[in-house]
Amino acid sequence: MDIEEKEIRLLEDKAKETRRLIIKMLVKAGSGHPGGSLSSTDLLTCLYFKVLRHNPKDPQWPDRDRFHLSKGHCCPALYAVLAELGYFPLEHLWTLRKLGSILQGHPDRKVPGVEVASGSLGQGLSVALGMSLAAKMDKKSYRVYCLMGDGETQEGNVWEAAMAGAHYKCDNLCAMIDYNGFQIDGCTKEIMNLEPLADKWRSFGWHAIEINGHNIREILSAYEEAKTIKGKPSIIIARTIKGKGVSFMENVLDFHGRAPTKEEAEKALKELE
Repeated sequence: MDIEEKEIRLLEDKAKETRRLIIKMLVKAGSGHPGGSLSSTDLLTCLYFKVLRHNPKDPQWPDRDRFHLSKGHCCPALYAVLAELGYFPLEHLWTLRKLGSILQGHPDRKVPGVEVASGSLGQGLSVALGMSLAAKMDKKSYRVYCLMGDGETQEGNVWEAAMAGAHYKCDNLCAMIDYNGFQIDGCTKEIMNLEPLADKWRSFGWHAIEINGHNIREILSAYEEAKTIKGKPSIIIARTIKGKGVSFMENVLDFHGRAPTKEEAEKALKELE
């Protein structure tokens, strides 16, 4: 895939702006999940600004590609990207988690651009699988993408969906794992080690791609490679850093589900200039 350096820089700048919006949203809300939102930002930025076929002016366009955020608690990253693209006014971001706001702590279909409500971890891949099967049954060409957290892949429902996806040869399905190594109560390798993760997915009949989840070129190349795979679904295992972009949040478990204070937010925004 021939990717110009100018395009890489534009996406890097867009990801940095998305991270700034995440910090601003969370400090205003006073609650939320910065760690996983920041670690998944590059994956979502590349997907929405380069890869996904979609139309912010027509969120229900029948031929759109579908995206499902299985790790729904990291919706600040998704909300920021959707707002930047014009799915809803940018100022709506400052209502995150407020009474009466469409931007809840976990996303639902009140938000333009959100396909399915999420938040119960481990269920997202099954939802995406259903979407991919629907496309095949209806002879539609749209693709389906699903972003999971690494911790939730410890759940059995994920592997039932993995087995079914390969069985039905869902080559229009691409799953991604935000592999930042942490879940709510500790390191994944200590709670339930996932390795050898790529080999496990391959043994279930998936095409597995391992990348640096913060390298824009690698991310775009992985999405493109997944499009070329026939007869089986693809999984992108993206090695990421919890709290990426803010030095004092990186790989700090406390920021899994704690919003920054006003002072921390000011410091974070300076780092993201």
